[in-house]
Amino acid sequence: MSFRKLGAVILLVSDMRRSIQFYKETLNLPIKKESEEWTEFFNKETVLALHPVKHKENLKSGQHILIGFTASDFEHTINNLKEKGVVFFKNAKDEGFGKHAIIEDPDGHLISIVKLKGNQNEEDGFDFLGLVGAE
Repeated sequence: MSFRKLGAVILLVSDMRRSIQFYKETLNLPIKKESEEWTEFFNKETVLALHPVKHKENLKSGQHILIGFTASDFEHTINNLKEKGVVFFKNAKDEGFGKHAIIEDPDGHLISIVKLKGNQNEEDGFDFLGLVGAE
């Protein structure tokens, strides 16, 4: 497999405004990008991202946080994971930012795997989550 780095720790939140206020004002974390659907803290390396969860009841207890990896050889990585019998929460598909899939670890924790399009810089930020539960 070819994971390049841990790109993000993503928290699925029930109240985006309340969570942004907590991390921004209470913990004083530097905001990189902010919107109602996706907010990132820190500017270099791994980001902490907030994403609102729309269907909280569809998630298991360990699925309110996920980690996001970038993969240099996305197809090989996905095929390798399938051969190993890994459970896919979201099958691999093309997204606006590149290719994306979400797998589960043995305890149901979500792991996002992404391959950015050639013209997108990892530092620009992107939604590691996509549409959780939409498929």
